[in-house]
Amino acid sequence: MTEQHSPWAQPDTQVVLAPVGPAPTIQRTAEPPRAAPGYRSGRVSGIGVPPIVPPPSWPSGGGGGGEDDDDPVKRNKRILKLLSGGAVAVVAIGLIVILVSLMTGNATTPGGLFDRRAEGPSDTRPELARRCPPPTIPPELPPGGAEVPAGPRTTDPEAGISYKEYGDPWQPWDAAWVDLGELKVTYRIGQHFITEPNYSGNSDYHATILSGHVPAAVNDGMVLDLKCVGDQIAADVRISFYPKSNQLEQISAKDLTLGGRPARLLKFRLHFSQPGLKAKSELVSIALIDLGKPEAAILYVSIPDTHRQFDYIADEAPESVRPL
Repeated sequence: MTEQHSPWAQPDTQVVLAPVGPAPTIQRTAEPPRAAPGYRSGRVSGIGVPPIVPPPSWPSGGGGGGEDDDDPVKRNKRILKLLSGGAVAVVAIGLIVILVSLMTGNATTPGGLFDRRAEGPSDTRPELARRCPPPTIPPELPPGGAEVPAGPRTTDPEAGISYKEYGDPWQPWDAAWVDLGELKVTYRIGQHFITEPNYSGNSDYHATILSGHVPAAVNDGMVLDLKCVGDQIAADVRISFYPKSNQLEQISAKDLTLGGRPARLLKFRLHFSQPGLKAKSELVSIALIDLGKPEAAILYVSIPDTHRQFDYIADEAPESVRPL
C-alpha cells in the first residue's frame, strides 16, 4: 500500500500566498431626480423662520432718547401730546373760520352758518287754489235763492247741483271722463248721446251735458276767483277731449248768477279736423258755480256741429242749474 504524505509534511515544498487586492468597484448610472406622482417639479427653497421686524421707533423728546422709547409710559405720554396738539389745531382753525364769517356778515345771510330762520310750511293748498288765489275783496252775494224749475232734473250730489234733464235722444251718462289737464276733473253725472258711432274704428263721438266739481278754496274758505278758475277748466277741457290742433273761437265770458249763487259762464266754439270724423267744430259752454264751499261745481255742455239743432242747450242747461 502506497503511503500518502501531506504536502505540508514535505519540507522542501514552498507555499506562496497571493496578496489581497482592493474590492472591485461597481459603476451605476445616476438617474435624474423625479417628482412624486401628483406634483410638478420645481426649485426647492429652504424653509425658514421669517425675520423679526423691530417695532417702529417713536420720536423722542431729545437727542439719544433710546431708553425712553422702551418705556411704554413715556411713549404713551408723547402720543397723547401729539393727539392733543392736533385737536387744539382743529379747534383753532374752526374758531378762525367762525370769526371771519361773523366779520364779513356771511354767517347770518340766508343759508349761512347761523341762519336759524324757520322755513315756511309747504304749500298744501289744492292745485286750483294755488293757481287762482281768492280775491282780496269778496263779491257781493245775491239775496236769497232761486226757485227750482218744474220738470225732470239731473242731480249730482257730489257736485252739489241739479239741472234740467232732457228727453230722447239724450240718455243717462254711464261712464267717467277724467280730464288730462292740471285739475284732473272727473265727470261722472249727466246725459249724452252718440253723434258718430265708431268714427275712429274703436271710439264713438258724443254730445254731452256733464257735471263735476273741483277743489278751489282752502279749508273752509268761501271765496273763489271765478274768472281764473273758469279759464283753467276751459284750458283743461280743450287738451283733454278734443284734437290737439283745435282752434278756439271765443263767444262770451261773463259773471252772472245761477240758482242764486255767483257763477262764471264761458261759451266758445272749437274748430278741429280729425280723420274719420264728420264734425269739424263743437259748441262748448262751461258754467262754474260758487256754492259757498271749498269746492266749486262745474257744468260742461258740448254740441257737435253735426247736431246744431241742440245748440240752445249750451245756454238753457246752465241757466237751469240750482244748488242742492
